[in-house]
Amino acid sequence: MAHITDYRFGRVRIGDVVYHRDVLVHENEVWCPWVRREGHALYPDDLDRLMPRAPTVLIIGTGAFGRLKVPMETEQWLASRGIELVALPTARAIAEYNRRAAPNVACGLHLTC
Repeated sequence: MAHITDYRFGRVRIGDVVYHRDVLVHENEVWCPWVRREGHALYPDDLDRLMPRAPTVLIIGTGAFGRLKVPMETEQWLASRGIELVALPTARAIAEYNRRAAPNVACGLHLTC
């Protein structure tokens, strides 16, 4: 599993690589930049790359100040697929991802606001 370390506003280290754009992570795969239809909202189609991997847990880092929102539509869509959603400010989301890291756990991190 990818280990996420050293998060600061606009920067995160995953393994030996530093990223300066939002990322989507599953096992040892990192997709960067993780671009969403709307920068501060998460919709089902923003997770297209991830869905073939069938995660059972999705941890979302909502930014340093929690600006990324997860609409009810997305919460319901994930629940209908049996995917547990955990949405936390990014620093806390990283700690939760590292604590729960397993093949069925994925995360998406908004690195700024």
